Amino acid sequence: MISYILPTHNRPGRLKLTLAQINKLPTEDLAPLGGGEIVIVDNATVSTIKVPQNLPNGLPIKLVGLETNMAAASRNIAAQNASGDWLIMLDDDSYPLDNGFVEVLVNAPTDVAAIGADIRLLSGQREAGGLPEVIIGCGAAIRRDAFLAVGGYEESFHYYVEEYDLCAKLLLAGHRVIHDMRFSVMHEKVSTGRDMNVILKHLVRNNGWVTQRYAPDDCLANDLRETIVRYGQIAKKESAESGYLQGIKELFATLTDQPRKPMSNDLFDRFTGVSHVRSTLEELQPTQKIALVHKGKNCWVVEKVLREMGVKAVDSESDADLLMIGTLSPGPMIDAWQSYANSTKSAMLPWRPTSLDLKANSYSKMPAIVGLSI
Repeated sequence: MISYILPTHNRPGRLKLTLAQINKLPTEDLAPLGGGEIVIVDNATVSTIKVPQNLPNGLPIKLVGLETNMAAASRNIAAQNASGDWLIMLDDDSYPLDNGFVEVLVNAPTDVAAIGADIRLLSGQREAGGLPEVIIGCGAAIRRDAFLAVGGYEESFHYYVEEYDLCAKLLLAGHRVIHDMRFSVMHEKVSTGRDMNVILKHLVRNNGWVTQRYAPDDCLANDLRETIVRYGQIAKKESAESGYLQGIKELFATLTDQPRKPMSNDLFDRFTGVSHVRSTLEELQPTQKIALVHKGKNCWVVEKVLREMGVKAVDSESDADLLMIGTLSPGPMIDAWQSYANSTKSAMLPWRPTSLDLKANSYSKMPAIVGLSI
């Protein structure tokens, strides 16, 4: 059985629209998984939320009300009240576009505890965030037993970076995390009204917490320093220095309180994406010249692996033998990869999500390189 998990706060109209989208999905497709249900957790909405006991398509609905807004950690309460073996993690403004996830879950290897979705936005682009073994919270499937066994989401994170902490705990427990683009989710998120000072406060603090908790001893100090510097640069760009400084203050005040569970270097390489890039790029030759394009999240990983291999990175695309996407975030990485489908040069993915081919539907794995032949 599956359980759709829908946390919500003060958006009853938005929740109603999302339920209407889930109602469009044929429930008979869920039979191989034992059926389904919806678990809504209300994060202290001001007005009373009213939902039916069942959707018109027959899916039963459980509504759990909270007295305070637990943000991402409200998913823990939903999981405790869920009956499904798999939790389909959504937001109140995200929903599966189809039932393609059924085949993915039925055939999921037993060591896979979480599966990230191909999360689309109304703009036509994909959701930013995540890494090869880090999901995005508004579109993922997680085994309920594994989720509860590691304690679910850490409440102190509130929101931002909580998925990194969760996936780190899953990796330490011996599980794997994957992304499968047959699992397709639409996220109709509202981009207006975001307070960048609040966002930067959470980003620098929570990323610092994750580093403090899980980075190996030999790279902890350097990784903490790089985290602080990186988000300082972002804060300056976004004119959010006051929020950033508040986050730094909170980080330093709480750093020694974080439970220290350092990963081995090999496991940390999986967590940061290093091992995935190594596996994909092992076919490259030192004589090749590579230009990194569309640089983004964890581009430093690609640069590190290229240095290890002795492959020369060049600044000019015209001087390069091959273009390589410079981000490990699955959504922006695939968007960038697709943008070169009709180019006279080829673009290479730094890692390969499990997927059907986006155009021909003929591959069980997305090819590493696209060019005129795709």
